[in-house]
Amino acid sequence: MSVARVTEIIASSNTSFDDAVEQGVKRACETLKNVEGAWVQDQKAIVQDGKIAEYRVNLKVTFILQ
Repeated sequence: MSVARVTEIIASSNTSFDDAVEQGVKRACETLKNVEGAWVQDQKAIVQDGKIAEYRVNLKVTFILQ
């Protein structure tokens, strides 16, 4: 039997939402063991001077407890 935990991570990128997700998952895998999946709960763009300055994602990361 496995027991999983879900943690929330906010990640950002200057490039795209996809890159923000990649950065968030990469960082989660460096810190957490047994990462099994990630769900993008929310996306937000930060606008400065009429242009997108930053892409942010709110991720729910699932990992298996040992």
